[in-house]
Amino acid sequence: MDNSKSKCVLLTGGAGYVGSHTIIPLIESGYEVVVLDNLSNACKGDEGQNPVPISQVEKLVGKPVTFYNVDLLDYDSLSKVFDKHNFCCVIHFAGLKAVGESCIIPLTYYRVNVSGSINLFQVMKEHNVKKLVFSSSSTVYGEPQFLPITESHPVGQNLLNGYAKSKYYIEGIIQDLCNSDKEWFVIILRYFNPVGAHPSGILGEDPTGIPNNLMPYVAQVAVGNRPCINVFGNDYNTVDGTGVRDYLHIMDLAEGHVSALQKLQNADENGAIAINLGTGNGYSVLQVIDMFSQVSGQKVKYAIADRRAGDCASSYCDASFAKSYLGWEAKRTLKEMCEDTWRWQSLYPQGFSTKK
Repeated sequence: MDNSKSKCVLLTGGAGYVGSHTIIPLIESGYEVVVLDNLSNACKGDEGQNPVPISQVEKLVGKPVTFYNVDLLDYDSLSKVFDKHNFCCVIHFAGLKAVGESCIIPLTYYRVNVSGSINLFQVMKEHNVKKLVFSSSSTVYGEPQFLPITESHPVGQNLLNGYAKSKYYIEGIIQDLCNSDKEWFVIILRYFNPVGAHPSGILGEDPTGIPNNLMPYVAQVAVGNRPCINVFGNDYNTVDGTGVRDYLHIMDLAEGHVSALQKLQNADENGAIAINLGTGNGYSVLQVIDMFSQVSGQKVKYAIADRRAGDCASSYCDASFAKSYLGWEAKRTLKEMCEDTWRWQSLYPQGFSTKK
């Protein structure tokens, strides 16, 4: 099957937070998008309808998006999807992602994330689809040995949870795959902290249960769903004693995937290459809370709690390689991240289940 001229892209986990936002700039750039998701972490639609995030995307792009409810662990069903389409590339988002949960049920994380990825790569190989963008994580760097974190920072050392280890193991599998077959070309994107929402306000992050990340938790406090947020530690060696992280607007991240995809299609290269996606700047927990309070006009209540095991003081990246290699850089500010999150949370105070 000749897929060199195809512009059809498969997004695994494409109904999730990062995947659904990425569909928009892909379609705007002329790609045909096919989404595969088992809906373990996405809002399901009504009977016979696409999942809610995909339906919201369809409103924004003005065209239907092909969707398959398929689990990567279901090898036969996955292979049948590849039989139906001539994919030029796969963007692999699918996986479990809650750091705390991965410490409680590590075998589930390894089975879903690692075994699911192996199934995907095998089916790709059988269908001669050998271009891949892999959704990895800055957690593969472990405790930062220096800042800002460049792509040459050691990976796989002192990883404190099963989620980080699963991403690290998959990166290793990809490297071995590329070493064994020089037709493969893979771009590994190591995200820092995606936040925000589409500026329309109709597509955003809708975590199931208690949010694991700062921004959606702050938004839920601001909208009145939760009384206050715990700030874990205020005695770090940072600007105000609270943890500092590199927050990246979801639409900047989505556009980074388009840049990676275009590189895969246009560059005559092979092998696996890892790239940081972040702003290169760090903001503290209290700085984020303060900015969100300003933007929303709501007093975001917080309480200082003990440090959490496994948290580091600061983590932010050097994003210069993404600019030189992909021609991509983050453009949106922390204020825009908060404004877009608040617009989404205000329109959908109970997430996608909010009745309209």
